[in-house]
Amino acid sequence: MKPAPIKLAVVGAGSRGAIYAQYALEYPDQVQIVGVAEPRDFYRDHMVNRHQISPENVTNDWHTWLTRPKFADGIIITTPDALHAEPAIAFAKHGYHLLLEKPMGPSESDCRRIVQAVREAGVMLAVCHVMRYTPYTRLLKKILDSGQIGEIISVQHLEPVGFWHQAHSFVRGNWHNEARSSSMLLQKSCHDLDWLSYIVAKPCVAVSSFGSLSHFKKEFRPIGAADRCLDCGVAHVCAYDAKRFYFENLEEGNTDWPLNVITTDISEAGILAALRTGDYGRCVYGGLDNDVVDHQVVNLEFEGGVTASFTMTAFTKPRDRETRIFGTKAELYGNGNILEIYDFLTRETTTVSTELESDGSILSGHGGGDENIMRAFVSALTENNPEYILSGASQTLESHLMVFAAENARKQNRVMRVDHDQLP
Repeated sequence: MKPAPIKLAVVGAGSRGAIYAQYALEYPDQVQIVGVAEPRDFYRDHMVNRHQISPENVTNDWHTWLTRPKFADGIIITTPDALHAEPAIAFAKHGYHLLLEKPMGPSESDCRRIVQAVREAGVMLAVCHVMRYTPYTRLLKKILDSGQIGEIISVQHLEPVGFWHQAHSFVRGNWHNEARSSSMLLQKSCHDLDWLSYIVAKPCVAVSSFGSLSHFKKEFRPIGAADRCLDCGVAHVCAYDAKRFYFENLEEGNTDWPLNVITTDISEAGILAALRTGDYGRCVYGGLDNDVVDHQVVNLEFEGGVTASFTMTAFTKPRDRETRIFGTKAELYGNGNILEIYDFLTRETTTVSTELESDGSILSGHGGGDENIMRAFVSALTENNPEYILSGASQTLESHLMVFAAENARKQNRVMRVDHDQLP
């Protein structure tokens, strides 16, 4: 007999919440979205209409759900970074399993409190480190585990954020200010340090880091630039002109991210209004209180002497992450789509493609990781088996401790130890 669909409720119905909820529309026999908590009318109503959610399970404040009996199997939490801990802890205590957007929390204390609450309640937690769940990573892990490249000695990993993504999300956007969100390394690159932890499969013992906000500052503002791109006399020679970037997306027929972040009216008039009044139309060189780094390097030492270097930089063309893994038997290169393995003995290169044919669904994002983490979470709840979850409480806390240590290393200009004895 086929099991009944898992019931999930969403706290935070913005871009990421909508993406994970989409899984229920693609696979209604597996999961149903039965509740939504969202203070913004447009996003709340949009999810209600798409998923036909009953009025009694619709609220602008998730706290109201704590006053009533449990009505779902799990909660998807996709609130802003600083608002993760309170609902995660509260719903864990009420017996709900959790799918929590990364980062787990903006501070080590928040992360530890979430882990403690989850463990005490005996519920499952999946943090959305979606890079662990892609077909690309699955194949890479299979190759590494087979011993084909021998023992891992060192790793180089690059996150090419991209010039326009940096401007959109981390200069003008929701994650531009550390005090109101979190550090760049935590909000954007916790994916990468978590992925390195997963790939190396050994505890990280020490880190150092360097980085700063070098370019998106007032002193680099071009002569003649205006406070807003719509009024700027030099926009035609500026790579960060907001009007050109967002209207290119509109002309290409893209109505999802990033346009759905800047406005709910995806039209020429709606975009113009957003650029005229909101932060997404402001000059990246002045008038904003952005303070997160635009480039950073992290050096990591893992147990047994394995080393890794990670670079995050805004100043790249848009492309996937790139990795080189140096083993005792072979060197491996990967870019999210292909894996190339150079064998030292045969001196031959083997190329394997893992490129997905995107179906255009929003679930195909992150190389298929968005869909696969939902599949894993739903399977874990359906079969009451946490082994489907690759990014649970212990794994996520460990990689978050790497991030916090790296940020402390950067700010204090020192090498920091990662104390695994403090892991609960």
